[in-house]
Amino acid sequence: MEDKLVTVEGKFLEYKGRPLVREDNTICYGFMEDPYVLQLTIMTTKMYHDREVPDKVLIQILKTDSSLSAQEKIVKQDMKSGLTEAFELGIIWLERFLG
Repeated sequence: MEDKLVTVEGKFLEYKGRPLVREDNTICYGFMEDPYVLQLTIMTTKMYHDREVPDKVLIQILKTDSSLSAQEKIVKQDMKSGLTEAFELGIIWLERFLG
């Protein structure tokens, strides 16, 4: 069975049962009610077949505790080339932290 993006109540996309929200160059994946979420930040883009696509992507696993500072929320991070590679690694990390 292949994974598909689906609309959740007409408001958000969902992937593998979790919400996926993009605003500008930031993509958030996961439930804010969970202790951790995945955040992807597109740092640079490049041209590919006359289209602008993500190049360098910052992957971060963040604590959702609103009492923490932005720096305290970061529990793991890395930089990858390409959105697909970054998203796949980020999902693995998130599942391990939520495990």
